[in-house]
Amino acid sequence: MREIMMLIVVLLPFFTGMLVPLLSFRSRKGMWIYLETAVCINSALVLWMLFHAPEGSLTVFRFTGSLSVTLRLDGLGAVFAAIAALLWPLATLYAFAYMKQESSEKSFYTFYVITYGIALGVALAENILTMYFFFEMLSLVTLPLVMHERTKEAVRASRMYLFYMLGGAAFAFIGMTFVLAYGSTSSFVAGGVFDPAQAADRKDNLLLIYMLCFCGFSVKTAMWPFSAWLPRASVAPTPVTALLHAVAVVNTGAFAAMRVTYYSFGTELLRGTWAQWAVMLPVLITIVYGCSRALKETHFKRRLAWSTISNLSYILFGVVLMTPLGLAGALAHMVCHSFMKLCSFLCAGAVIHKTGREYIHELDGIGWRMPKVFVMFTISALALTGVPGLSGFVSKWYLVKAALDSGGVLAYVGAGALLVSALLTAIYMLSIVVRVFFPGKDFDYRKVSDVKEPNWMMLVPIGAAVLFIVFIGLHSGPLTDMLEQIAGVI
Repeated sequence: MREIMMLIVVLLPFFTGMLVPLLSFRSRKGMWIYLETAVCINSALVLWMLFHAPEGSLTVFRFTGSLSVTLRLDGLGAVFAAIAALLWPLATLYAFAYMKQESSEKSFYTFYVITYGIALGVALAENILTMYFFFEMLSLVTLPLVMHERTKEAVRASRMYLFYMLGGAAFAFIGMTFVLAYGSTSSFVAGGVFDPAQAADRKDNLLLIYMLCFCGFSVKTAMWPFSAWLPRASVAPTPVTALLHAVAVVNTGAFAAMRVTYYSFGTELLRGTWAQWAVMLPVLITIVYGCSRALKETHFKRRLAWSTISNLSYILFGVVLMTPLGLAGALAHMVCHSFMKLCSFLCAGAVIHKTGREYIHELDGIGWRMPKVFVMFTISALALTGVPGLSGFVSKWYLVKAALDSGGVLAYVGAGALLVSALLTAIYMLSIVVRVFFPGKDFDYRKVSDVKEPNWMMLVPIGAAVLFIVFIGLHSGPLTDMLEQIAGVI
């Protein structure tokens, strides 16, 4: 029964979404109730499954021999599944208010809910073939969401998104092929699947393949030089960009990088080699590059998109340190960043939805008309900066500590890059806060007299994300202990 639950939580969102265009709802409210109920039920099942973890695996389909689509829940997958289960009901509730003024609602919700099940498929993948299968499905099912508005800009953004995803998939496929051909098993095994004696004979080839595989999966994290697609994708409706930049797409890239590093190739094979430094260098460049571009960007959502690019490379930096503490730090930042960035994007979407203002210079004085939204945005901005007492400090502390414990020139450079990034983050996030609350003594507040707060369907998800940010910042022990235990398996 517990093994079947893994298949249920993957398929329930899929069938829920597929039925949306087929069902005749009496009202929009009826559709909302149907969708939110289905998403909440699925999240409840996921959380139940996490507390009653199935011991075995479930083979859904077998191609031949050891090639199969198989599901299994382990510690790493549990973290990713929990993030999706907690965030999707919040983002779905927010979408109801945001999408009122948009066209093709049924099409939007069809793909939006299906994406939930596919993201869980990535989390529950037992082997590299299953992960790749769901990984590619995720690219295809999110493409219509990026293109939802059907404008020229949206079409161009979706075309770029598709090209980047297909290119990354090609490199990831090469890595998967080598794992299947030379590994002892296709399953994910803590420590890797290559026999040390046999791997020594083809070590240089395996290191090259690992580098290609890592970069291929990391295209979804928008690692430099593959960063251009993510800011362009912000043309999608905010409920989409919030999940694209917090869970659905970008985190799957980081999650896949963890899998291939720690569970397929193994740190014993990789650590201290040229391949480790070859993947660490672009990660460090991305940390600073993303912050620098965010500082320059004047569009509200695109600034947050560049911030996402930088923060995702925080996660990758923890991964490529190739230590248990580095993995724990990467997992901590994946969790904390998901809620911090969801909060930031939902706040930006609320502003765009209520005022139509998309650029930062248009936000002067608006904080006094939307105090709830911008107080919560300020908390997320402080958390992203790494202020103690908020969740961002916890994950950044772990990453800096892991870098210093790891040793090596690039690890120390990485710790420095995190500090530089924190400074730049403070500038590009808090400068928004200053503008909205302190526009200057000559500002005419009549310009914002028509601005109002959004309704509860927008405020509740933002508030829930803020509560998590504050709670983890003040009471991080249980979370970090659990993540250290998961990473300690390596």
